[in-house]
Amino acid sequence: MKKTVHIISHTHWDREWYLAFEQHRMRLVELFDDLFELFENDKDYDSFHLDGQTILLDDYLEVRPQNRDLVQKYITEGKIKIGPFYILQDDYLISAEANTRNTLIGLEESYKWGQPVKLGYFPDTFGNMGQAPQMMKQSGIDTVAFGRGVKTTGFNNVVVDEDYATQFSEMWWEGSDDTEIMSILFANWYSNGNEIPSTKDEAIKFWDIKLADVEKFASTNQLLMMNGVDHQPVQKDITQAIKLANELYPDYHFIHSNFEKYMKDLNDNIDKDRIGKVKGELTSQETDGWYTLTNTASSRVYLKQANTMVQNQLELITEPLALMAQDVTKKYPHDMITFAWKTLLQNHPHDSICGCSVDVVHREMETRFEKSNEVAKFVESEALRHLTSNMDLSKFSDDAKTFTVFNTLSFDKEAVYETEIEWERVILGSDQPHMIYDKLDKKAVPDLQLLDDEGNNIPFEIVNSEVRFDYDLPKDGFRVPYMARIIKVRFTPNIKGFAWKTYGLGVGSGAYVSEDNKDIALENHAIKIIFSEKGKVDVLNKETGKTHENFFYYENTGDIGNEYIYRQSADNKAILSTDFDASYEVLESTELRKIVRMTQTWMIPKSADDLLDVERISVKELTLRQSHRNDTLIPYKVETDFILEKHASMVRINTHVNNTAKDHRIRAIFDSGMVSDNHLSESIFEVIERPNTVSPRWMNPTNPQRQQAFMSMNNDEYGLTLMNFGLHEYEVVDKQYIAVTILRAVGEMGDWGYFPTPEAQCLDSYTLNLGFMFTNDSTRNDSYRSAYAMQVPFVSMQNMEKGNQLKSSDQFLDFKADGAMVTSLKGTKDSDAKVLRFYNLSNTEEASYSLNAEKVYESNLLEQKLEGNDSDTLKHAEIKTLLIEK
Repeated sequence: MKKTVHIISHTHWDREWYLAFEQHRMRLVELFDDLFELFENDKDYDSFHLDGQTILLDDYLEVRPQNRDLVQKYITEGKIKIGPFYILQDDYLISAEANTRNTLIGLEESYKWGQPVKLGYFPDTFGNMGQAPQMMKQSGIDTVAFGRGVKTTGFNNVVVDEDYATQFSEMWWEGSDDTEIMSILFANWYSNGNEIPSTKDEAIKFWDIKLADVEKFASTNQLLMMNGVDHQPVQKDITQAIKLANELYPDYHFIHSNFEKYMKDLNDNIDKDRIGKVKGELTSQETDGWYTLTNTASSRVYLKQANTMVQNQLELITEPLALMAQDVTKKYPHDMITFAWKTLLQNHPHDSICGCSVDVVHREMETRFEKSNEVAKFVESEALRHLTSNMDLSKFSDDAKTFTVFNTLSFDKEAVYETEIEWERVILGSDQPHMIYDKLDKKAVPDLQLLDDEGNNIPFEIVNSEVRFDYDLPKDGFRVPYMARIIKVRFTPNIKGFAWKTYGLGVGSGAYVSEDNKDIALENHAIKIIFSEKGKVDVLNKETGKTHENFFYYENTGDIGNEYIYRQSADNKAILSTDFDASYEVLESTELRKIVRMTQTWMIPKSADDLLDVERISVKELTLRQSHRNDTLIPYKVETDFILEKHASMVRINTHVNNTAKDHRIRAIFDSGMVSDNHLSESIFEVIERPNTVSPRWMNPTNPQRQQAFMSMNNDEYGLTLMNFGLHEYEVVDKQYIAVTILRAVGEMGDWGYFPTPEAQCLDSYTLNLGFMFTNDSTRNDSYRSAYAMQVPFVSMQNMEKGNQLKSSDQFLDFKADGAMVTSLKGTKDSDAKVLRFYNLSNTEEASYSLNAEKVYESNLLEQKLEGNDSDTLKHAEIKTLLIEK
């Protein structure tokens, strides 16, 4: 029986990478134009696979809008194969919801044009998330294709003691919840059929090699050849090349094919019991470790911080508030929110969010982050306006300045919060603005008290009071400028999940006065932190009575790598913060919290030595580089704020640096005080257990990992959870020390040539946010929630109008689940149903939950209702989406 060679024409289109977005886009326009010419003139040309991302259609039509009907024609005819995603994302450096919205929006866009290709397409993702099988199956996709993460051995070899290796290019992939999905590995990469010769001698040379390569890994008589590669122009003589191949190799049947046909023929011929199986996340664990590209998690940390901020704003603040406001407005701003998501997702391709492109690319990303955030903030403010103007404020006196604080997270939260209250306003126009300012500024502010809606006196602090200009934009009139006395207050709200409370600021007494406490020790019911002159930080865990000496410090090393890969300089020396003196200052000490700042001036090399410039320009392979750090040392100031709230078990650590050095890395080191073979880390829709040791084949001296909001280590006595804000890279060293990368500065992009990236040296000022919390078995999940409590603040707005539709304090949705984490509460486009999505924090045990609602239905990830009602139980590692109807 002949073997069928499926030749699929495609391009892998990085929208931005070694060239700016618009440079790549103009080449994309040329590619589309060439395709249209081919479709018209070559009737044997089957189709072109558009890289699994629908955004390329928008990119083209923004330049050639007159060709919309032509695009539609060829999609309808099956000539252009689209979907299922909006962009080709990086799995690990965006949130679970961002991964989900990429599929939701991609399929929605695909169906506007026609039918998407039902293939989970991950050709160049830097590792594959362990929940991809479940996510794809829940999205109606039964097959995936990927290029990285699995080592292939070939069918003549036997896989021995390798958990992430396979004999064949076809395999089962079992996800963290045991979902299995048929998987295709581009074992010879997604370019194994690129530039197929159409002349005899060249074709023979080509096919003799290529057929042997693909047959080495294929488990069936269906062979896959990918005719294209990164930004590859379309091969215009491909059908002639296929005709020639059929003449030269009569034992094979060469066809110009597509993924639908290939997947059907593969399923018809595959022996599903013969192929192997890989499990969980696939991050090239069985390779030498040098080219996992995990260090992109620490390239240009400012991008990761901005992404975390905007993701949180959209999915954990704006969407819940917009849904709450829907009860008042009877509308959900789906279009605005989708626009914000689309704008944000344009920053999520792997070469974008990974920070591994040229500088011009990442400058444009910063603008997109700002655009998406501004839309999300507008929707938030509109939702808050509708909510706060419809509150029943009858429990407060008429002269109270009331404001409502919202907890948009699913769990109860108690945390120190600051908000601004307008005490007095004067509309501009009655006098000169500066005279109005002076009058307000001289007017004394009385003693104040803060009350809740039950009349309880709430302890609070007045942070500051000032007069400033502001304005209103009425919905039914022209803008209204004014001067106002603004009072900033600080207090500790305690609010249930998805709920709000209203407070009133009025005349009275009750404000705290800051303590004059010069003791630099930090202490509350759970923890005590003791500092020394050499920057030594000891921590007492009061629950266990164990003192962790030298618990926290910094490590600084040279980095002669690039945006993709960390490579320590050849001197192989680390500079530790404990080598330098430290001074301390109490920045704040009140009944609510205490902040101690540790200041150090390190002396570190200003850059790598001159040899690195030569090694970069000559494109010397990283593992062969011999550069050292420069002999010239510069002072490097590091300020570290330790923040401990009165009620909290978590300690926050904010590191401030003005980076003036090049070619180096800074890591925050935490001594867990335990030796453990594994640890836990939040990934995409799961808390995954990872080993603290590497494969025998691993040659890289480091073993970097990626996290979302937290990771933890645990033993029988206690646990330690570390929290972060946009600091995704960490490593467990010697099974004990947790090293979180907070800054990495390099000077080149890397990969296939020399692309200077001076802005990747990150010569700017940064604040890097971490936190830690000691736990036990019963509080571990609480620590995970604390990680998000650290990331997502309360939000509030002053009540400028009175209403009667809403209670002054209420809970919008009562969801309880100790063993689950909510990722989304949002509205839907076509109904007034609420969407609640969450996942099991355990990959080994079931979890139960309760939801105080009557009409609750399970749905898939596409938010389509499934048969039967909600079961109130999560199986291990399960992702669940509920539709809540009125």
